[in-house]
Amino acid sequence: MTLKQTIQQLPDSAGIYQYFDKNGHLLYIGKAKNLQKRVKSYFNFTPELKANSNLSLRITKMIKQTVSMSYIVVNSEHDALILENSLIKQLNPKYNILLRDDKTYPYIYIDNSQKYPRFDITRKIIKAADIKYFGPYSVGARDILDSVYELCKLVQKKGCLKSKKLCLYHQIDKCLGPCELPISDARYKQELDLAFELIQNKKQLIKLLEEKMFFYAQNMRFEEAGEIRDRIQRITRSEIKSEIDFATKENYDIFVIQNSESRAVIVRIFMRDGKIISSTHDYIQLNEGYDEDELYQRVLLDFYSKEKPPIIAPILVASEFENLQVIEQHLSTVFEKKASIKIPKQGNKKQLIDLAILNAKELLKKDKNSIDTKLLDDLKELLLLERLPKRVEVFDNSHMAGVATVGAMIVYEDGKFDKKSYRTYHLEAKDEYAQMRETLTRRVESFSKNSPPDLWIIDGGATLLKLASEIVDSCGVFIDIIAISKEKIDAKAHRAKGKADDIIHTKDNIFKLKHSDKRLQWTQNLRDEAHRSAINFHKKTKLKLDNESKLLTLKGISGAKVKKLLNHFGTFEALKTLTIEEIGSILNTKDANVIKNIYF
Repeated sequence: MTLKQTIQQLPDSAGIYQYFDKNGHLLYIGKAKNLQKRVKSYFNFTPELKANSNLSLRITKMIKQTVSMSYIVVNSEHDALILENSLIKQLNPKYNILLRDDKTYPYIYIDNSQKYPRFDITRKIIKAADIKYFGPYSVGARDILDSVYELCKLVQKKGCLKSKKLCLYHQIDKCLGPCELPISDARYKQELDLAFELIQNKKQLIKLLEEKMFFYAQNMRFEEAGEIRDRIQRITRSEIKSEIDFATKENYDIFVIQNSESRAVIVRIFMRDGKIISSTHDYIQLNEGYDEDELYQRVLLDFYSKEKPPIIAPILVASEFENLQVIEQHLSTVFEKKASIKIPKQGNKKQLIDLAILNAKELLKKDKNSIDTKLLDDLKELLLLERLPKRVEVFDNSHMAGVATVGAMIVYEDGKFDKKSYRTYHLEAKDEYAQMRETLTRRVESFSKNSPPDLWIIDGGATLLKLASEIVDSCGVFIDIIAISKEKIDAKAHRAKGKADDIIHTKDNIFKLKHSDKRLQWTQNLRDEAHRSAINFHKKTKLKLDNESKLLTLKGISGAKVKKLLNHFGTFEALKTLTIEEIGSILNTKDANVIKNIYF
């Protein structure tokens, strides 16, 4: 069926639609209250099918590349919105805007139903009768809490009261000692009131911390002084200075978006009880143009996607956007109460929006020099990448004669390695090709939880590059892929001897760059980090296997029998779950009983 025939047969139902190019690559995912009307609005049908002249340059470019489409019918526009957002995160289409900010922000809370309440941190609603929340905090929540416990004589740990005995915290004058001493409610409340004041008034908290820092410094306790200095810096990092004075204790979540030619920045500001308590921002690479409507939808859907937030505040945005009412309806479901999204035009709330816009513009100015974008631009041009490689995942495998086989993925984003996003895998495959297929397949299976990057780099040659491309194509995900390998000399790469040059492979070309070429060095640096990660994980796995083997050997199970078991069952972890009969089918009943007694 041709594209024109598919469009003409679309139902007038709610749903999502997907556009594909001539190679079957996914270009765009959209939602519609009425699929037929929405999709037809992209096209003129006479004298031939072509892009509607009223479209933006970005969408016109996309429609010119579109040769086929598919669609999914759903029950409502709201369902279409949720499905669209989920698919965009998993498939990363070329012309959609993908946000990677999937963080949940921490809150400080106190359970006032306790006789001697104490503060703690949460990222979700606590199921208790009398909870008060402070936040959310983009950074510094733990530092604020640690400072409160250093400056206020509260019950320091959850288990303190259970011991019924005075502990070190009382001896160093950090706790009143209600576990054993008759501390009145009024006396404990004095400490609670001070803690409340410090949490809600950062200036007062920082003033007391600075006094403590200077005290440590004067007493030659420089390490402790340095720790408090660093804590002060983290607490102040998320602050936005403001002279806006709200007469009432109002709460607002403020979202604004600003953009340059190549980047957009999202600024979020959180006001609680009439005071700005924290702010956060994220940059987004504009690969195929800017769509503010789509970006506002993504921002709000992603920020409130997890579950009902502990504090529900009215939402302020800088401008009207498409589907605002649908987003509001969705958030009302998440919040379990009516959500409010407003575009203030005057007064204090408009000043909050202006403040956020001012900060967003400053962030865009600073960002111009924060990352070496010229190098990435050069790479994109050389390798004919579809996207600027701002977020990159690099893969490598490691083993020793087929033992302790592992895979590793490292992540590079905005000029630095994102070590929190690194992943390692225990592999069952025996050869290099199958090992890489297993590693990449497991990464693809996690796209629904952790969205795809801009670029994959594979440690290997053209064969592994082709494998990676086939895996990505089979699930419809949009990712640029390259590989880096050693040039073969006498059919060997001589990695350790350094006698072979590195080659960069793309789908259509190979590049033999000079050693001094910054683009090659950048790629090598990422490959070497993946290699280091894989080797380190292999060593840890091998050590654990060796210890397990020694344990079995001490109990009379020979090395040959251990190898036979691993060849059949794969890992020691799998071995521990087997029955005596299953183990006995490979060895004998006596050995099976010995092994079972070791692990149970």
